[in-house]
Amino acid sequence: MTKENISLKESASVTYETATGEIPFNMTNDYMFRAVLQKNNRVLRGLIKALLHLSEDDIKEVRITNPIILGESIDSKQMWLDVNVILNNFIIINLEMQVANLFNWRNRSVSYICRSYDNLNRGGKYKDAKPVIHIGFLDFSLEGAEPEFYATYKLANVKTGQIYSDNVTLCVVDLNKTELATDEDKKYGIDKWAKLFKAKTWEAVKMLAKEDVYINEASKTIYELCADFEVKKRCWEREEFEDYAERLAESEARLAESEARLADALTQKDAALEQLEQAEKYRKWALAHGYKED
Repeated sequence: MTKENISLKESASVTYETATGEIPFNMTNDYMFRAVLQKNNRVLRGLIKALLHLSEDDIKEVRITNPIILGESIDSKQMWLDVNVILNNFIIINLEMQVANLFNWRNRSVSYICRSYDNLNRGGKYKDAKPVIHIGFLDFSLEGAEPEFYATYKLANVKTGQIYSDNVTLCVVDLNKTELATDEDKKYGIDKWAKLFKAKTWEAVKMLAKEDVYINEASKTIYELCADFEVKKRCWEREEFEDYAERLAESEARLAESEARLADALTQKDAALEQLEQAEKYRKWALAHGYKED
């Protein structure tokens, strides 16, 4: 028996129950995130249930409206892998995993939710517009935001705080702030989902799986997908893309900072030259009127 055959035999003997060590790709990989939610509707159901504080009876149907063919090569123009969901044929939910900080999350999420909210067919009535919820899972913290694990934003009166409309809701889950999870967050297990997304070993995943039936479903689905060569290839490609996108964003941020410093330096230079010009004018005036230079 060849070495390759032995390796294949040993690999085939490994199961989810016996798997140990590092996970090839966890759910912070946006392709794995989408693949798990698309492959196992029960996982999608459990995640929505937790995030929206729903009971099992509250969810009649939850389905992804922008499915992809898992394992198929991603078109180069398909930059993002957000998951569009319709809950009970009424509420539109957009789920997105983002690891790389591209310094554009606020504008990007607002753009996404506005596009989703514009869901009326021609001639439709505004009262029939479906409510939209955008939920971003971020592996970084938003600049300038107060530290928070699960933040929810709505359109509100800036003076009184009165909600203007419940039809538009933006949520941000900071995957690095699970220690700030509130009692309510913990009650619905949102912190456990965040820990699952970030888990790097099968041991950590299976420990979380013992605490929640939906997370148990998710952990087994992750294992199944990690055994699929084509899915793993797409996950690797996404990691490469995210790394490139993050480095590009950092370079652009540094360039913008340098340009700002240069603009400031030029402004200071112009101010200094103006002062010198005024001083020279005063010197000439003083000499013309009989004042001597020191």
